[in-house]
Amino acid sequence: MDPRYEVSQDVKAQLKFLEELDRLERKRHEEQEREMLLKAAKSRSKSEDPEQAKLRAKAKEMQRAEMEEMRQREANLTALQAIGPRKKPRLDSSNSAGSPGQAGTGVLNAANGNSSRTQLPLRPRVKRVNLRDLLFLLEQEKETCRTTLLYKAFLK
Repeated sequence: MDPRYEVSQDVKAQLKFLEELDRLERKRHEEQEREMLLKAAKSRSKSEDPEQAKLRAKAKEMQRAEMEEMRQREANLTALQAIGPRKKPRLDSSNSAGSPGQAGTGVLNAANGNSSRTQLPLRPRVKRVNLRDLLFLLEQEKETCRTTLLYKAFLK
């Protein structure tokens, strides 16, 4: 937040980027293998070699697994729809129903779109800093790069 400092590396973003690349590469490889298996299963060659039979069996097994996964997903969606929408319990239910004078305020807040979550103060995110980070910061600052505090910290 301080304009005197600038971010030199964003390791978290770099890791996310590399993980995304890896996931896309894996997905592309699986798609290529799937296409190859489907082509092998659809081919109608007259000479039946054992390699071709293995590929066909593997393609059938893959199709069977995909159908089972789709059936399971549809069953889960149907069960969720039968249960109905999940509602989270309201945090201010004791305040809105507690006294008759405030009974209308909970309804008004819900009608206006104000929820109790937006009224709660946001807790600042905890950032952990170790001695190495502090030393790096002291080295980079013009005012503290030649202090005795920095030299003593290096000796520890």
